[in-house]
Amino acid sequence: MTVDETLKLIAQQWCNLSDLMKLALTIKSKIKNDLEKEGYYVPKNAVPMQEVVKYLNIDIDYLESRSKNLKGDVKIA
Repeated sequence: MTVDETLKLIAQQWCNLSDLMKLALTIKSKIKNDLEKEGYYVPKNAVPMQEVVKYLNIDIDYLESRSKNLKGDVKIA
């Protein structure tokens, strides 16, 4: 997806599944290309989840703490 196509896509007020898939494929391609430039072999249909988490800046520690809190595993003083 080109820069112009990306901008046009994200300028929309609503995101449908097709739009989300286009963005996901762009992210997958970027991660794959970056890893291959570093000399890694990446299978055609997948990228390492660790790289997806890093790219999307997912805070695993926060999610784990929220999960424990919601399950009642953490006592709040």
